[in-house]
Amino acid sequence: MVRTQIQLPDEVYARAKRFCKAREMSLAELARRGVEMVLDVYPTVAESPAPWTVPAVDAGGVTVPLESVRDVLADGESGRSLRGQPP
Repeated sequence: MVRTQIQLPDEVYARAKRFCKAREMSLAELARRGVEMVLDVYPTVAESPAPWTVPAVDAGGVTVPLESVRDVLADGESGRSLRGQPP
């Protein structure tokens, strides 16, 4: 078993001590059970996820200079309704 230290806000510590006294358990046992419960509830996350990369987009051969992307997007959005049809 590994020994460790934790810091708790005063109010949390007081509540934990009252909880332990009422149930005749140690603060260490409460901490162990709490950590085990959290680990059981939350799914395991992959330890080394693949790095994110910019997705490749097939624009059908359309080339837009980077300097004008904002203008092209703004013009395209203002000229369409929510369904993608002209207003």
